[in-house]
Order: sequence, then structure tokens, then C-alpha cells
Amino acid sequence: MAAVITKPEGLLYDGADWDYDKIKRVYDAIEHVALDEMGLNVYPNQIEVITAEQMLDAYSSIGMPLMYKHWSFGKHFARDEMLYRKGYRGLAYEIVINSSPCISYIMEENTMTMQTLVIAHAAFGHNHFFKNNQLFQQWTDAEGILDYLEFAKAYITQCEERYGHHAVERVLDAAHALMNQGVHKYPKKRSLDLRLEQKRERERQEYQEQTFNDLWRTVPKPMAGGARPSKTVSERKKLLGLPEENLLYFLEKKAPRLEHWQREILRIVRHIAQYFYPQKQTKLMNEGCATYTHYTIMNTLHDKGSISEGAMLEFLHSHTSVVFQPEFDDQRFSGINPYALGFAMMQDIQRIAENPTDEDRYWFPDLAGRGDGMGALRDAWANFRDESFVLQYLSPHLIRKFKMFSVRDDAEDPYLLVENIHNERGYRQIRKMLARQYDLAFLEPDIQIVDVDLAGDRKLILHHRVTNGVLLDESDAKAVLRHIANLWGYEVQLIEVSAVSEAILKEHAVTAPSGVGA
Repeated sequence: MAAVITKPEGLLYDGADWDYDKIKRVYDAIEHVALDEMGLNVYPNQIEVITAEQMLDAYSSIGMPLMYKHWSFGKHFARDEMLYRKGYRGLAYEIVINSSPCISYIMEENTMTMQTLVIAHAAFGHNHFFKNNQLFQQWTDAEGILDYLEFAKAYITQCEERYGHHAVERVLDAAHALMNQGVHKYPKKRSLDLRLEQKRERERQEYQEQTFNDLWRTVPKPMAGGARPSKTVSERKKLLGLPEENLLYFLEKKAPRLEHWQREILRIVRHIAQYFYPQKQTKLMNEGCATYTHYTIMNTLHDKGSISEGAMLEFLHSHTSVVFQPEFDDQRFSGINPYALGFAMMQDIQRIAENPTDEDRYWFPDLAGRGDGMGALRDAWANFRDESFVLQYLSPHLIRKFKMFSVRDDAEDPYLLVENIHNERGYRQIRKMLARQYDLAFLEPDIQIVDVDLAGDRKLILHHRVTNGVLLDESDAKAVLRHIANLWGYEVQLIEVSAVSEAILKEHAVTAPSGVGA
């Protein structure tokens, strides 16, 4: 007679195999801890179980469940699949989408313990951060993104059928090259409602010539005797809304030779770039929040007797691998691990709030001893981005724990100088320097459209304000300028100027192409 194996009393599951009943049972238990005990506030959840190949496909299309077709996605898929099949890389246990409902993809190859971990990590940790952080509230429309992606995919497919695959691909290539310079970096007066974009596209189509006419109306008309009325530089810039750092927005609105459908494609890529803008600024906090959440939930479930000792050991093995931080002289070192530092900072905030030292009281007088560690964490998750989070909360205790120090590396000096160590001045400087490494204004080039020669050859002029003497790569700059010239339809010039002295350091120029809209 076959032996009957039963689940030990009190456990949510036993063994590595999973099924949907177990996942539902685990989800309910996690939800109780997250909402009732931790006080998290999340979007409705949608859990999708997918295969390894589907996970690779999600990688290639920047993790979105709906996406238009582009050759770069297939290239990424082929590369990731090759690395995965040869064992050179693993796959993420999950992918989570900032939408309402919040979609979490979990791998069917995961064990039941890993399914429990990733549901806690993604469906509640990331989900809470997406819903409550101010950057996501300002810049993303979680309820409208899925409908908008469906519209975008259908619209680009229609363009390919009507105008040809090559013509659409040419516009998408140019738009993708400018995605990092295709976002608004400051809050707008109203949040973007992506559900209305399809309706607004139809309205824009009715006035598709308006932008074209507006720009050409600014070109001075010849007067008797061939003379032209003149406009001051300030008048011309005010008329065109210059300077403008959102290159995609300016080209969408002002490029004189683009057709309506080409402008709409630029708008689609621009909206998607804006959707990802908060994620680029909150990698440390987002992963720290999710890692702290799954660690707290898994330990709570174990303390309640809901998961076994074996499951807890499996979880701890995975967790410690994720938060491992190699030393600076370790061959595996490649910078600060955002999971490691983020998780450590979350634990440290709770420690300072509940069990502060005299040092904590000196450095964090408003936080130390407040007694509500979880409340302090929720406040931090809601009101900061990575740069300001490090400036506000990185403690001397953690600087010592991570053995942080700073080195001055001057190209003109043959020696390295250790500038900041573990003293009060060093703590402040290390915190300031580390925070700057999370500042997009420091990490990404400051490129703006500053002028257009309307009275002459209509050359588009851009400035790159150079910090720390770091110039753009010559070949990359020329390649991107060609994309801009294809969209603008005329010559494009990029001038690299010192952010300190305003001196011209280098110039790049691309001659007028035939033009996308020609």
C-alpha cells in the first residue's frame, strides 16, 4: 500500500514542488503580514507564471507585457538566450510591472520557497514602492500604462502596414537613440493621463499640419528689395521655447519635415521613456525596499511556523547571495551592490528609530529614538530618491560596516590619494560623494537644444555642458547626431562647452540629410 505523505500541521507548504493552490495559500499569508503588520499600501496584484523562454522575451522588451516590434528587442533576446543556455548567466526570479493591477511574473522553474520569496519581494515590496513613492506618483500613470502600450503597439503596426517597415524602423531607431534625452526632468502642472492619449492622437491628426505651419510661419518673409526683418536671439528662442533639454519633445513639436505619424511615434517613445524615468532614479531604494520587505515577511512566516526550517535555509541561501557585497580589492567587485546597500540602509533606519546609539542621536536627531521603525521606512520610501536618500540616511555606522573611503584620482597626478576616511569630515564627504553617484544630472550628459537658425539654413544647434572634463565619445556623438538630423531634416551642430568657464571644448556637426519626412 502506498504511503500517504501529509503536510505538517501549520505549514503553508512542504517540499519544493508548487501548485496554484499552494501559491494562493502563500499569497494570502504574505498579504496579511504585508498589509496588516507592516502597513504596506499596494495596487491590486496579478501573478503570472511564465517559462524561462518567456522570461527572456520579457527581458528583451524592457519587461513590458505589451510592446511594439523593433529589431533591438530580438537582438537582446538572442544575446540573453545564448548566455543563459551556455550557463554564463542566470535569469531573474521575477519581473514586476508598475501598473494597476501590478503584474508580477514568476518563473515556473522556481521552487515553492522561491515563489514565496518573489511574491513577497515583487508583489508587495516593489508594488508598495511604485504606488507610494512621490517620483512615481508625479511621472507615471499606473492605471493607464497597459492601455497605452496596447494602443502604441497597434498604432506602430498600422504605420508599418501603411508606410512600410523600413520607414517606421528608421524613426524608431532615431527615437530610441534619444530616449535618455527624451524626458521632462521637472514636475508638470498636471499628471499624464495615458488613457486619453488615443483620443488625443485622433484630435492631433485633425490638426496635423498645425505644427508644420507654426514653424514655417516663424521664418522671416522677404521684404521689398530683398531685405529681411530681423529678430533678436532672445525673441527667436522664446518663440521656439528654447533652450529645451527634452530633445524628443522638441523634435516632435518643431521638426518641420516630419509627418503626423512620425510625430506620433516620437510621442510614444517619449511617453515610454518618461515611464521609466523614476525607476532610473530609485534603483537603490526600490530594491532596498523590496529586499527588506521579503526578508521581513519570510522571517515573520517562519516565526509563526508557516514555513519549515528547510525552506528558511533555502531562502537565506538565496537572500545572502543577493545582498553579497565584495570588497574593493575582490576580483568580483564592480561597484556598490544596490541590493546590499539598500537592504542595509533599510535595516539601519529601523535600528536608529528603535535602538539608537549616542552617535545616531548626533547624526539623526529627528529620527533617532522615534520608536516606529516601520513608519520611518514608509516615510523614506515615499519622499526620497536615491541621491537624497543617501544624503539623508547613510550613517557612519554603515560607512564603517561597508569599509567605505574615497580616493582622488587625478589624470595629471601619478599617485592616488586617499582623501576621506572614518572621521566626521570623512563621513560627510563620503556620503556626499556616494550620493552624487546616484544623481542622474551627474551621470547623464546635459545636452540641450539652444538655437535654430531660422533666417538661414535652419541649422539646429545643441550644447553639451561638460562636467569634470568628460567629453562625449566621438563615434557615439556622430551616430546620435545623424539620428537627430534625420528627424530634423537639416544640419545639426553639437557644441561641447565647459560648465564652469563656458569655453568651447569640441564641436561636432552632421550635414543635412535627405530627411525622414522628405
